[in-house]
Amino acid sequence: MAKVRVAELFAGVGGFRLALDGYDDEERGWHLPAAGDFETVWANQWEPPGTQSRQFAARCYAQRFGADSVVNENIECALDQVEAGERSIPAFDMLVGGFPCQDYSVARPNSQSGGIEGKKGVLWWQIHRMLRLFSPRYVLLENVDRLLKSPASQRGRDFAIMLACLSECGYAVEWRVVNAADYGAPQRRRRVFVYAEKGASAWNLEDRVLSSGVMTEAFPIDGVAAKAASFALAADPYEVSEHFGEGLKVSPFRGAGAMQDGAVFTCDVAPAYDGPFATLGDVLIPESDVPEEFFIAEDKLERWKYFKGSKKEERTHVSGYTYIYSEGGMAFPDALDKPSRTILTGEGGAGASRFKHVVRTESGRYRRLVPDELDQLQTFPKGWTDAGMTNGHRAFCMGNALVVSMVHRIGKAIAHRAEDGAPE
Repeated sequence: MAKVRVAELFAGVGGFRLALDGYDDEERGWHLPAAGDFETVWANQWEPPGTQSRQFAARCYAQRFGADSVVNENIECALDQVEAGERSIPAFDMLVGGFPCQDYSVARPNSQSGGIEGKKGVLWWQIHRMLRLFSPRYVLLENVDRLLKSPASQRGRDFAIMLACLSECGYAVEWRVVNAADYGAPQRRRRVFVYAEKGASAWNLEDRVLSSGVMTEAFPIDGVAAKAASFALAADPYEVSEHFGEGLKVSPFRGAGAMQDGAVFTCDVAPAYDGPFATLGDVLIPESDVPEEFFIAEDKLERWKYFKGSKKEERTHVSGYTYIYSEGGMAFPDALDKPSRTILTGEGGAGASRFKHVVRTESGRYRRLVPDELDQLQTFPKGWTDAGMTNGHRAFCMGNALVVSMVHRIGKAIAHRAEDGAPE
């Protein structure tokens, strides 16, 4: 196949690069195959507000892939320099990134000389700039699944803006919401993956979603689950920003779909997977190797049980308003024979929390998960984030990361399409 050169935005600790390029470290016993003939040629990672103490993800990336492997600068400033002719970025064929889900609203219409812009600091618009500047053949993005239905005031508007921008730049698009546990990963993590291809021949959108697309090859399905729909997007992203989703209580975008030239087909699909399934118990290290700080003291257990338990209690707001607060209970401890719940950025730290994972050891003690286990729940190699950062920072990085094995599956499907060196 033709080599696919990759540029990685919002690179974190390198999940996309690991999944696509592969990785070998004889000393640590890390042997991850490449998804195809991919080569990451440029990467950017920046954690505001920009102090060196906040750049731990970039430092991990540099330790794993090389000192010059990542540009640790604000991407907006870096692209300003590109446009001014003060910086160059190597030629690349595919843009990848897992970017924050924010307000995507368009600040001004195409009729104004500056073209469309988003609110300052919204990172989708830096992806849009990269597409306009470099026109890569492929795009692969990852985000939380609520992207398909935000904001509440205009259901689906943010994703519709993305699609309109991609269409305007000449891309056809597929997307799929994937729960990683449905395809063998040891964590229940729902994320939307967006694949775009420039210069594609005419697609049969329904066929693309149900049988012939990159996403269906990566994540086989058992047919349509429910709610298939077709509709057209306005061509102007500003028009989409102003009016898409007005009055809707439910987003028109379902968990799978395709778009080309503004025409959209979308539906829900059921996963089909016959491979091995991993569980939380599969990634646990021996109890004897767990540092004492991760065990929960007996006198702290009741507080943990309170946070994990169901509640219906009267509370008083700071304004003096009294209300009834209620929430359902959560498993305590977490089941070892099932995939884990989703890792969040607040997984680190010893304080009691509703959302941190707690397991019961063979000796009967309760403990939190150690960073090596969090690495493996995201299908990184054990110890990937053991790169000079604190345990709390390691947990934060994994809470922000993607499931490597899911991107690897998509990469293999893209590699098949790249074998002839021309768009499909």
